[in-house]
Amino acid sequence: MVSEKKWAPGADRYAPTSGPPPARTSASRQDRHRFEDTGITWAAFDVDAIPTSPIERTRHRFRAHLPEFIWNTAALEGNTFTLPEVRTLLDGVTVGGKKIEEEQQIIALSEAYNLLDEIVAAGEFQLTKPISDRLHAVTARYEAIESGRFRGEGSVRGGGTVRLANGGLVPGIDPGPTGAVLREHFDNLVDHLGNEEDSRRRALLYFAAATRRQFYLDGNKRTARLMMTGELMSSGYDVVSIPFSRKLEFNNALDTLFEFDEATDLLRFLASCTLPE
Repeated sequence: MVSEKKWAPGADRYAPTSGPPPARTSASRQDRHRFEDTGITWAAFDVDAIPTSPIERTRHRFRAHLPEFIWNTAALEGNTFTLPEVRTLLDGVTVGGKKIEEEQQIIALSEAYNLLDEIVAAGEFQLTKPISDRLHAVTARYEAIESGRFRGEGSVRGGGTVRLANGGLVPGIDPGPTGAVLREHFDNLVDHLGNEEDSRRRALLYFAAATRRQFYLDGNKRTARLMMTGELMSSGYDVVSIPFSRKLEFNNALDTLFEFDEATDLLRFLASCTLPE
């Protein structure tokens, strides 16, 4: 059964239409403002566990953990490559007995993460659509029907529907003519985040909001994760790594995000996914 949208913003009204989201009993003016700009709402979350780090050290740690980043990201998408197999493939050796689609996904992720590192090293990273499109074009090039474009910007229509871990479906936002609605949502999101002084909060909020908006036909979480990582690294903070071992927590937080547009569980989860020293 398709899940109905749970939040109904209006000029004088902002309330859940089919029961309040977990731990939320009413919506404040701040909630309304957040939702209008980002498509999500959230309660307090702490980012102090994400340590500050010089950009070069952050990039060094990022590169040192790159196989783990790629493996965790792919495994959370259902890829059956093991971490040793990912290391082998990244060394240029084909792994027998694996589907070509899984191999292509690993290679695309490797290229996307390396591209991100180059963008950060050049001092060019920003939370912008061109950067997001550039990263998406690489990470989803073997999977998305149209990579590097928002839904609606190409010839394909529709998309954005999400299947929840609990089995439900949440319909995608209408992208509007030539993707105009999604571009407006993106601009509003970035403008809102520009008022957020803490880069760690900005990075995590971007991931949650971009994941919820489903800007692309496929590869949304992967692209949002790359953008989150770029914002952290370029701002002098250690990166966040979502481990496959915590898949259940991640999926539960995502279900809450999509069912209720409520990001608190996801934001608190992300803030706890710090790299080991």
